[in-house]
Formats: sequence, structure tokens, C-alpha cells
Amino acid sequence: MLAITDTAAEAIKSLTSDAELPDGGGLRIAATDAEEGLELSLAAQADQADTVLEGEGLTVFLEPTAAEVLDDKVLDVQPFTTPEGEEELRFAIGPQA
Repeated sequence: MLAITDTAAEAIKSLTSDAELPDGGGLRIAATDAEEGLELSLAAQADQADTVLEGEGLTVFLEPTAAEVLDDKVLDVQPFTTPEGEEELRFAIGPQA
């Protein structure tokens, strides 16, 4: 099952709070096209086939293909410097230890 670091959990809570999602809303991770990678979006609720991960004030919905791909992965947030020199945070996926 996908593991989520504390840093990623805080980022997800911040995103969902800022978006003023209804209770039960969360971050949705989908693999709509295997060649395009994963797509992250905010969703008011899970799709019927989604796997739902809940804990410590956050909710993550995994589309079935994404759940399979992420089964042995960890979701983290890492700093990134843009070509313009600006610092931003980005979600990153790595192997579980």
C-alpha cells in the first residue's frame, strides 16, 4: 500500500483545506494514461472503484491502476528550483525502504 511521508501529509492537508473541499474530499491520484505518468487532482469524493486512504486528517483516493502502480511506493514532497530560480515544492514518488 502507498506510504505517505509526514511532509507529504502536511502538503495534502494544506491543499485540501485551501480548496475548501467538503468533508470526505481529498487528493486523487490517477493513472489515466500509462505513458503520461500519474495525475494528481483534488476531488470532492472518491470514484466508486477508488481505493481510499485515510488518516490523521487527510484523505487520498487512488484510481485502480494508480493503486496497483503505487502499491510499494512512498509519496513525499521535495524542494525544486525552477529555471527562474524560484523555490517550490513538488510531490515525488520513490520506493519504500
